[in-house]
Amino acid sequence: MNKNAIIIGSGIAGLAAAIRLKVKGYEVDVFEANASPGGKLSQFTIKEYRFDFGPSLFTLPEEVEDLFILAGKDPQTYFSYIKLPIACHYFWEDGKQVKAYADIDKFAKEVESQLGEPAEHVRQNLKKSAFIYNSLSPLFMHRSMHRWSTWLNAQALKFTFQMGKLGIFSTMNAANARQFKQPKMVQLFNRYATYNGSNPYQTPATLNIIPHLEFNIGAFFPTKGMYDITQSLYNLALDLGIKFYFDSKVDKVLVADNHAIGIRSGGKDYLSDIVVNNMDMVNAYKTILKDEKQPKFLLNQPKSSSALIFYWGIKKVYKELNLHNILFSEDYQTEFDHIFNRHSIYKDPTVYINITSIYKPDDAPEGCMNWFTMINVPNNQGQNWDELIAEARKNIILKINRTLGTDIAPLIEAEEILDPRTIESKTSSANGALYGNSSNNRYAAFLRHANYSSDIKNLYFCGGSVHPGGGIPLCLLSAKITTEMIG
Repeated sequence: MNKNAIIIGSGIAGLAAAIRLKVKGYEVDVFEANASPGGKLSQFTIKEYRFDFGPSLFTLPEEVEDLFILAGKDPQTYFSYIKLPIACHYFWEDGKQVKAYADIDKFAKEVESQLGEPAEHVRQNLKKSAFIYNSLSPLFMHRSMHRWSTWLNAQALKFTFQMGKLGIFSTMNAANARQFKQPKMVQLFNRYATYNGSNPYQTPATLNIIPHLEFNIGAFFPTKGMYDITQSLYNLALDLGIKFYFDSKVDKVLVADNHAIGIRSGGKDYLSDIVVNNMDMVNAYKTILKDEKQPKFLLNQPKSSSALIFYWGIKKVYKELNLHNILFSEDYQTEFDHIFNRHSIYKDPTVYINITSIYKPDDAPEGCMNWFTMINVPNNQGQNWDELIAEARKNIILKINRTLGTDIAPLIEAEEILDPRTIESKTSSANGALYGNSSNNRYAAFLRHANYSSDIKNLYFCGGSVHPGGGIPLCLLSAKITTEMIG
């Protein structure tokens, strides 16, 4: 008789865990509080505009493809994507622009011609990023950090002797300031701290691992939009016979004799051999695990930043914009001081604009664009968000107008807003933090919840709030690490 597994949440990690357990021979039931799968990786429409709800950057596509291969399916029958020729287009208010070409030599020459930064500095930086990745990914991204077997091997010993070279004792900003002579280049590479909700002036330089993914490996775009990652994995799960319960909020994890034995949802108990929680770890302990022993030290850790997103339908095509665009603040350090120390929003924020209609024209009416317009903001600590949002909207529009030489306000014909409060309510992310606990200190990698419970047997965890962290690739790897622990 097959064993049964229950997955709480159908975010990208929950879907991946469900598929992996099904391949292992488990009967899998997935309980999702929302009406559809995906969590942050979902979609919606306003009028004739389609938007991806959350993550907009796609790297390490092989982590998605591996799930189809594992299930004995051809990935191309479910999912397709392209490699981007330009990873991002950067803008400053003084008129300077940089296109981050996928071709590293071309990108290096672009930086030299536009900013006066020697091309060799870019090549050296990306070689260093590759070194960090190749040194750390086998240890931190592909294995549990909470098991002795991870540390009792040659890779761990090598890591111990290389800690200084890997940037653990320096900040990202300090490392980048040593590498580059032009402040704009330091700012460009400091930006990668935001990929896991961190502050480049505090987070360790080990996070300079991130540019390797975008440049040395590449940035990609699913041909049907980011939501197709969710949809394709959901289709695979259905084909494998995985059962989904939507609009089914889990009220409690059932525990007997320190063993997870199932869940309670809608007043009914569902028993299982194992339970995998894909819900935000903090909110899980506050709700469905509130009667169990609490990991107070982890729960009380500072949280990552959040986001304020304006989904805009724009009645114009801006040919100077790409899929990913950044309009930089004139004072990056002050911007991060507002986010992490003042818990507010700086008057001159860095604006990220994602426009999927460039590669998927049916995401917007002809002659129009769908703008996913985002700034980094603090997580929710009871601020007056209505006031902050109104002020930020005004400042974002002014920033866009100054940088692009336009008047964007009359062109906005559709709008939806996502702020830390709605991120928390829609995705159960504690305080609306996008990446769980903060990574703003050198020990952050060790301050994430393990992929299993040390107090409750047969209870496991996956997703962005636990090891190895947030973002699509790490969420998929968390599902892999988790399910490899399960017999």
